[in-house]
This record gives sequence, structure tokens and C-alpha cells, in this order.
Amino acid sequence: MPKRSSTPKQDLNQTAYSIVQKATGQSKPEPKPEKNPAAVALGRLGGLKGGAARAKSLTKDQRSQIAKKAATSRWQKPNC
Repeated sequence: MPKRSSTPKQDLNQTAYSIVQKATGQSKPEPKPEKNPAAVALGRLGGLKGGAARAKSLTKDQRSQIAKKAATSRWQKPNC
């Protein structure tokens, strides 16, 4: 099965044009969209405390059950 591409579909002529531009060094690099610094800070803040906060709130038995479930799930996956 072919892999899906996350890039938008281009017309054949547009694709050929971009290949020629890149091959001849005439293409301009596409600017990457800048991230919102406030959103980055909020995401990082939550990511830093998430796992530790969850681990503190769980009992030893709950952590053990979660680990057993994860191990069972991991071992039941087919080998590719």
C-alpha cells in the first residue's frame, strides 16, 4: 500500500517547474511559519509537569497494573 503524503497535491506542471527550479538553484526557500511563543511556553509547561504529577497521584498498585497492561499490549503486537 502506498504511503500517504502530508503535502498538498500539485499539478504535474507545477511539480516539474519546482524540480527544475531546485535543480538550477533558482528556487527560493519557503519560509516556515513561526510558532506563537506564548503557546510554546504553555505547551512546555504542561508537558514538564504532566508525567510527574500523574505518577505522584497513582498508588503503587495502580502503577503496577498500568505497567502490566503496557507489557501485555507490547508483547501481543505482531512482529513486522
